[in-house]
This record gives sequence, C-alpha cells and structure tokens, in this order.
Amino acid sequence: MNILDILRTANANLLRNKLRSLLTIIAIFVGSFTIIINNGINYGVNSYVDAQVANVGGQGYLEVIKTSEDLTNISFGMGSSGPAEFNPDATPVFQRITQDDLATLRNIEGVERAIGLPMVSARYIQSFENDKRFDISLQVFPSSRLNIDMISGRTVNNDRNTPEIILAPDYAEVLGYTDETILGRTVRLGIRVQQMQDSAPEMTKHLDVTVVGVQNRSVVSMGANFINLAAANAIQNLMFSEIPDEFRPSRDYMFAVIEVAESATDAEITAIQAKLREAGFQAMTIAEQVGMVMSIFDAITTILNVFGAIALLAASIGIVNTLFMAVQERTREIGLMKAMGLSSSKIFLMFSAEAIMLGFWGSMVGIIAASVARGIGNNIANNTFLANLPGFTLIEFSAPQILGIIFLIMLIAFIAGTLPARRAARQNPIDAIRYE
Repeated sequence: MNILDILRTANANLLRNKLRSLLTIIAIFVGSFTIIINNGINYGVNSYVDAQVANVGGQGYLEVIKTSEDLTNISFGMGSSGPAEFNPDATPVFQRITQDDLATLRNIEGVERAIGLPMVSARYIQSFENDKRFDISLQVFPSSRLNIDMISGRTVNNDRNTPEIILAPDYAEVLGYTDETILGRTVRLGIRVQQMQDSAPEMTKHLDVTVVGVQNRSVVSMGANFINLAAANAIQNLMFSEIPDEFRPSRDYMFAVIEVAESATDAEITAIQAKLREAGFQAMTIAEQVGMVMSIFDAITTILNVFGAIALLAASIGIVNTLFMAVQERTREIGLMKAMGLSSSKIFLMFSAEAIMLGFWGSMVGIIAASVARGIGNNIANNTFLANLPGFTLIEFSAPQILGIIFLIMLIAFIAGTLPARRAARQNPIDAIRYE
C-alpha cells in the first residue's frame, strides 16, 4: 500500500461511523477556528501598524522624557507593595525638561538636534466664513523626520516664524471649506488667558494661524491637529500675557525630541539611549513606542490562543477515544490483515493516518468557517469602528500562517492517535481473529 492508498483507506474508515467522526471533527474545528481567528486578527493589526510605522518614517527620531529612575522599575501604582507613603523630600519620578536639560541633550555625542515641545491648548477654532466655533486639541509637530499621511497640503514647518496648523479630518468641512480650498486660509484659535486671581473674569485672546494641510486618520498620529513651534510659542505668550514677567512659569517642557543621524544603525541608537539614561533621560523610537502597545495586544492574543489550545486538547481526547473504539470494532479485521501479511508498521500507519485525517478535516472546516467570519467581521468593522481608519483590515490571513496551523493540528492529531494505533499494531493475529 502506498501513501495515497493509506489516505483513501483512512478516509473510508472514518465514514464507517459518521456521527462519531463528525463529532470529533467538530471538536477539532472549535480549537482550530479559535486559533485561526485570533492569529488572523493579530496579523491584521500588526500589518496595519507596521505599514503605519513604515509610512511615518522617523529614522533617527527619538522622544525623550526625564525620569528619576529606570522606566522598567516603575510600577505606576500597580505593584504588589501597594501605594508608597508620601515623602516630601523624594524626587518626582517624571520631571519637566528645562532649558538646561535641552543644553545637556545637545551636548550628548550623536545628538544632532534637541527640541522641547511645549504643552499648549486652545478653547476652540473658528473660520472667517462663519461664526461657528468647534472644540480642538493641539499638538506640537515634533520633527521634520516624521511623515504625516496627508489628504492635501503639506506638514507644518518648525523653522518658519509664522504660525501654521495641520487640521485633522472633518475640520475643513465644518469650518466652511473643502480639504483643498482650506489650504492657505487663515483660521482663528481661541486661547484661554491665565489670570493672577482665580476670581478674575475669564479672558480669551485670539491667534490667527495658516492652514497648510489636512491629514488622514491613522493610529500613529491619532488624528491630532499639529501646529508648528511658532504657533506654540505664540499660544504660550497669549496664555501668560496677563501675568507679570516675575510670576510667569518657566519655559519647561513635558518631553523633548532629539534627532540623530538618519543613517544611524540600531546599535548606534542603542548606544545613544544608554548615554541618555546615564544623564537621567529615557528615549524611545517610534517603533519602540508602538512595540510597547503591540506587546500588550500580543499578550491578549496569546491568552485567547490558550483557549483554542484547550479546545484542541479536548479534541485530542476525542481522537484517542474515537480510534480506541475503532480498534475494538475492527479487531478481527486487523487480525485478518496481519494473517494476510500486512506488517505491524502498516497497521500503525493506517490508524495514524485516520488520526491525521481527522485533524486535517477539522482544520479545513475551521479555515472555511474562519474565512466566512473574516468576510463578515471585516465588513462590519469597516462600516463601524474602523470606518475612520482607511486601509485597516481587521482580520487577515497569510499562507504560511494557515499552513502552519494545519500542520500543527495534524501533528497534534497524530500524537493523539499514536496510542490506539500502537495498540492496533501490536494485536496478535490469532487472538484478533478469534475476537468476538
């Protein structure tokens, strides 16, 4: 008997007891479907994020914060020791970056540029086309090393002295323009002015900024409205314009960005990060920041895959039971085959093939069901919670991934079928023929 004959015989033998074989295949299907869908979601999310990171660039770009200890040692209040007792003399873990800190960053070997990014805000945005005002959140554009996925226009220029802004999607329309006609237009930001006394009446001043671009939604930029440094500095001047100079807060920053050589290797960037840690700073690349988020998602996927593995374990027990019952029912048949000269190894191979075919059909049903679920799931996602993220396919399959899952399930089925197959192979032909 060649391999094809053995596989044909195995499939024919599975049809002897259709209900038992079907129930075993369904058990395998549950596990395979769970694993395929989980890995499909993981692959879809990773593919989209990888594409976003690749598009955003960021070669030689790092974001820097100042901490009093290594981030890996910070529990953020979630440690097993519970909340720490307040110590007025303790150094805050996260510290603001001062002008002196920026000078320190610029003097570190390998750093070409260091910029502090001020935290700014606006109460509203309005155009000169209508009197409507809309809430808006602002973020300083950190570096020309970053590429923003634009609908129209360009990114802001931090080297210019005129205030500029990139708008998130939908703002152009509500302000009375299209994504193209708003380019070059002036819009107005309402800035809340800080007062020396809390009881003083609220005051708002205005800053006119030029719209230079409209961006697409993405998971990297998160739909932020980016302004350049000139706009940020102007906003801060307006915010503290009513406070005398001697009472104004210092120009400190929550974080800074540094630029190193765009051709810097991973080893060179790691070396620069080590120097920054020695100076009391923590620096991360775009890929590392995204990697932290993705590691959490990967952990969730792994946990969900455990449930699929448990289902496969239960299916393995079903395979063992199915084949043991098959061996018992076909004991005389096994004896006859041995009496006619069929070797023990061939008997073992026949029953192992039945186990493998159970795994194969279970995984195939899982793939078919997962493909149907992918079509339905992606359609629902694209019309609901992913509608604002073009190009994001929630569930994606890759050929190596699918083939790997099929092979894994068939291997598990083979291992599960080893014991009953071994029992069949060791049957004594004379005793087997006499079996009633």
